[in-house]
Amino acid sequence: MAVRIRTRWHRSQRSERNREGSQRAKTQENLCSVAAINIWKLAKEAFTHMEKENFRFREDTQAIDVIAEFCIFLLHIADRMIYGKLSEEARESLVNGIAKEIAATIEGNQIDLLGPGDYKALFIDRLNERLANYAECGFDENGPAYDFLRYLAQNIADIMSLSDDKWVLEQVMDIEAPELVQRFQPVVRDVFAL
Repeated sequence: MAVRIRTRWHRSQRSERNREGSQRAKTQENLCSVAAINIWKLAKEAFTHMEKENFRFREDTQAIDVIAEFCIFLLHIADRMIYGKLSEEARESLVNGIAKEIAATIEGNQIDLLGPGDYKALFIDRLNERLANYAECGFDENGPAYDFLRYLAQNIADIMSLSDDKWVLEQVMDIEAPELVQRFQPVVRDVFAL
């Protein structure tokens, strides 16, 4: 994947204002925004890679839904990585903040592609369902277990069932998901200073 991931705030040291700004602690809103932007970029890159590998997305809704599934997957990985390292209150607040940022991005894209609609509520419903199911899957210091990856792959295969592509499960489990995890874990560690 060739997408550029940003995890640091860069400021020139040429002025007093920039020196002070670079020393200022980042707000939770800043952290959630950075995490959500990186989640979106990685999810979109995974979708683009699948397109380049000749997986067919016949409808715009399929494309957005696949990107949304990758976003939910990465959000849950962030949640698992910060679990136990932050207070329960701080963790919940961060995960909710990231989810709201992702929901707004997905809704904006759906409005652009599909026209007006209440897409955010639909995404939040899907997010809550998926996160509850991912919570039952294995995850350790090495990352997600087989059942975690399989759940993502099955969700994407269900979305793409119209395209009759029988290699979706293998593509997601063997290529896309491991690459996403490898690229995203350093983002979580850097952004949240874990």
